[in-house]
Amino acid sequence: MMPLPEDIKGSCFQSGNKWNHEPFIAPERFGNSTVGFGSNVHSQAPEKVTLLVDGTRFVVNPQIFTAHPDTMLGRMFGPGREYNFTRPNEKGEYEIAEGISATVFRTVLDYYKTGIINCPDGISIPDLRDTCDYLCINFDFNTIRCQDLSALLHELSNDGAHKQFDHYLEELILPIMVGCAKKGERECHIVVLTDEDSVDWDEDHPPPMGEEYSQILYSSKLYRFFKYIENRDVAKTVLKERGLKNIRIGIEGYPTCKEKIKRRPGGRSEVIYNYVQRPFIQMSWEKEEGKSRHVDFQCVRSKSLTNLVAAGEDVLEDQEMLMHHPPQVDELDRLNAPLSQMASNDFQD
Repeated sequence: MMPLPEDIKGSCFQSGNKWNHEPFIAPERFGNSTVGFGSNVHSQAPEKVTLLVDGTRFVVNPQIFTAHPDTMLGRMFGPGREYNFTRPNEKGEYEIAEGISATVFRTVLDYYKTGIINCPDGISIPDLRDTCDYLCINFDFNTIRCQDLSALLHELSNDGAHKQFDHYLEELILPIMVGCAKKGERECHIVVLTDEDSVDWDEDHPPPMGEEYSQILYSSKLYRFFKYIENRDVAKTVLKERGLKNIRIGIEGYPTCKEKIKRRPGGRSEVIYNYVQRPFIQMSWEKEEGKSRHVDFQCVRSKSLTNLVAAGEDVLEDQEMLMHHPPQVDELDRLNAPLSQMASNDFQD
C-alpha cells in the first residue's frame, strides 16, 4: 500500500445524503486494490490484515474488531485468533464474506468505527440485512440508519413475527397437534377464531363440508397475527424449519351457527349456516406422504402354455382386453406418476 502524501488526510465517500471525510484510502478493484482502515495516515498500526471481499482488498487494522467480540470479525481477530479455523491464503489475505458485495461490506465496516451503519442510497435493506446476519451484527433500529423506513420496518417486523409465532406455536398450536397425533392422525387442520366467536351447530344436521374434522383455536391475538400476508409467510418458514410438511395458511369460511332451516321436497330438511372468514393453518408430519398403499388386482385367466405361438396369441388377447377394460388406477398413483404417463392416462380416460 503506497503511503499518502502528507497534505492528504483522507478520502471522501458518500454516506446517505452527506459526504463524509474519512481517513481511509479509497478502494480499488481486484488487482491493484487496497483499502486502508486506520486511525490516521501518520500513525502506524502495529499490525494490519488484508480482507478480500468480492474481488476488493481491504487493508484493516484488526484492533477495530476487538471492540465487538461477539461479531464474526471480532472472533476472527480477537484474543483466540490462533485457534481460528479461518486461515489466510498463499498471499496472506483473508477471503471472507463469500456472496457479499464489496459495496455492502464497506458500508457495514462503519459499525466497527461508530457502532452505527449508515445505509446509503442504492443499497437494499435486505442485502444489508443478509450481510449483518453473516457477520453476526445486530440488525435493529439502534445500529441501522437509512432513508427507506418502510424497508427497515419490514425487516424488523419479520424478526418480530418470527419470535411471536414461535411463542404461538409452542403455547397454542403444538398442544392441538399433539392431541391429533395421540389419535393416530398424521396431519392437523386448525381454524383460528376470535375470542368473541361462538360455534353452535345442529347435532342432527351438521355442516356438510367436513368441518367436524377441523380443530378450533380461540385466539384473537393469533387471528390478528394471520391478518397480514407477510406474517403468514413467516409462519410457513418457521413451520418448515421445524420439519413439518404440506403447510397451508390462508383464510377460509367457517360455519359458526345456523341461520334457518329449509324444507326440501319429500320432507327432508336442510340447515343454512352462517359462515365467517377466519384464518386456518394446516400442516402434516407424515413420513410416507403421497404414497398409496392401495392395490387393485385384475383377474386374468390362467392356463398352461405349451408353445411360443400360443403364448403370443394369449399376449395379444390380454392386450386387447386391457385396451377395452383398463385396470383401475388409484388417484394418488395418478398424481405421483411421471408427466408422460399422466398425459397418456388422461388421454385414455
